[in-house]
Amino acid sequence: MSDSATITQGPLTQTQAMFALLQRRAKVAGVTLRPPPPLPTTCCGRGCNGCVWEGFYDAALYWQQEAELRLQA
Repeated sequence: MSDSATITQGPLTQTQAMFALLQRRAKVAGVTLRPPPPLPTTCCGRGCNGCVWEGFYDAALYWQQEAELRLQA
């Protein structure tokens, strides 16, 4: 396992749990959410500035905020 996979394991697990929770809430509420962002597939594991994982977590946060707004409506 690469260092980047080790670093992202905790946050990735939490992010995937958040996706699942909000999708369950949306299903119960009858709200349609867009699919969550896909996992990165091109990480080289070197800890680059602007790593694809940074983009993923930014997109995940945006998805979460949008989902919560749709569930409040």
